[in-house]
Amino acid sequence: MSPRNESAEETRLATLHELRELIAALDRRVPQVARVGEVAIARTAAALRDEAARRIEMLERQPDDHAGSR
Repeated sequence: MSPRNESAEETRLATLHELRELIAALDRRVPQVARVGEVAIARTAAALRDEAARRIEMLERQPDDHAGSR
């Protein structure tokens, strides 16, 4: 693996880690439905979680040796 691909792979792995941390944080959050605007916040959080999960799936399918070419 070339230094450039290694750097791209490090970036990909760091992104995967950060997305997993985001999902974990969103999963820990308990909506306070009595608060004004909380339902909208919960919906937005769910959409963000879904998008992060889709991004993780895409990054996990990405071959290691082509990580820098995308």
